[in-house]
Amino acid sequence: MRSVRARAALGATVVVAVALIGAGLAVLLVLRANLTDQAGLQAEVAAREVAGQLALDVPVQQLDLPDAEEHPVQVTDEDGRLVAVSKDLVAVTGTGTARVGPRVSALPTSTGAGTDDDGSGDRHGGEDRGDDDANAGIPARGEVSTDDPDFTNGTATVDGDTADHRFASVSATTGAGVTLTVHAGAPLATEQKAVGSVRRAMLIGLPVMLLIVAAVTWLMTRRALRPVEGIRAEMSAITASEDLSRRVPEPGSRDEIARLARTTNETLTALEASVDRQRRFVAAASHELRSPIASLRTQLEVGAAHPELLDVPGAVTDTVRLQALAADLLLLARLDAGERPGSTRLDMGALVHEEVSQRTGDRIPVTVSVPPSEPLEVTGSRSQLARIIGNLPDNAQRHAESSVAVSARTERGGVVVAVGDDGPGVPEAERERIFERFVRLDDARSRDEGGAGLGLAIARDVARRHQGTLTVTRSPEGGARFELRLPARPDPGR
Repeated sequence: MRSVRARAALGATVVVAVALIGAGLAVLLVLRANLTDQAGLQAEVAAREVAGQLALDVPVQQLDLPDAEEHPVQVTDEDGRLVAVSKDLVAVTGTGTARVGPRVSALPTSTGAGTDDDGSGDRHGGEDRGDDDANAGIPARGEVSTDDPDFTNGTATVDGDTADHRFASVSATTGAGVTLTVHAGAPLATEQKAVGSVRRAMLIGLPVMLLIVAAVTWLMTRRALRPVEGIRAEMSAITASEDLSRRVPEPGSRDEIARLARTTNETLTALEASVDRQRRFVAAASHELRSPIASLRTQLEVGAAHPELLDVPGAVTDTVRLQALAADLLLLARLDAGERPGSTRLDMGALVHEEVSQRTGDRIPVTVSVPPSEPLEVTGSRSQLARIIGNLPDNAQRHAESSVAVSARTERGGVVVAVGDDGPGVPEAERERIFERFVRLDDARSRDEGGAGLGLAIARDVARRHQGTLTVTRSPEGGARFELRLPARPDPGR
């Protein structure tokens, strides 16, 4: 299934079905057990009533047995012989014996329930039963067992109708010491009818319940996902139109979908800004490249037509400018692509001395102030950090009047490289704008002298990718002071 609504509805339906089936089976089992226990209790009561009569030495022919349709009763002796049975009981199973006749006609009791051959009423030939020794071990009265009865399930056939019963077996001892077992049953029709009714209700109600759950889940999921469909439709329209100024609708709720819509709009905003920045970058780069290329082409065309007029130094200068601009654009492209800086161990003091010593042809000499014994170690890309050390003095040379100073020191667990000049400085309102690409505050300055406006942008991007910062403030000499702060390399000895 490709639809979230369908999967949600199916999943909810399956879960509810499993829960309802489990709960239904549990209800049926509990109901069956309770009703069976009730039938067993009724059977026990009937059995104990008959057993009480036997304990009182009531003759078996005079036992008051309950109606066989309600409580079929069967009495057996210790050998399993049938002693008494309910009237109209045709067949029985699940008791001590399946026999329902013939009955035992005589049973020895202490009250004359049985007779001997001479009719004296004494089983021992008329001997005196008053003798204590003769009466030893024979209870004066019978008793009913107080142990829990044995329960079994069986059937009883009464007047041709066979039904399931719950039988209880209770032992009773007559006054003559004869142990008899009374098997009394209670019909399970009520239990079967109740369980059947519940089962039928569940079989009918379960599909209806599942249909309701599926429908409700479908509708609720559809309602919940309606904003998602709106977001999808708007994103599809944005993709088709390529209009990044459009935004997806944000629902008024505070749930996950609302947060998704807000995040999507934030992503669109960032994407729009990135595309706009890229377009401006391409336009500015094309504009900057056009000047040296046009100048170089003009000089080459003139040289081809009039070799004596070829300005070779000018052509070399334009070529150098073009090469430097291409290198800057390539570095910015790598930085935008997320190029990670290296992990080379560097001494910023030594790097500052090396880069400044290689500078030739500066309009104003550059002074360097680095503590000789202070460790200024950082971790990063040597070429990229050297690019910053080269760009900052280049920028200072364009604006300084008489001095450019470069210093390096440690401060609060970091390394700080500062470049200051005594020029006009940078207005406070422009101190962030100068780090944008292709920005030159002095528009009147020629591109040959002022550069393409990429040096400071490259320097800040490199600083950020080294977990550092590049800021500009006012120098003590009155000009601009650029400070590069990098995290110091941890001392492995600590």
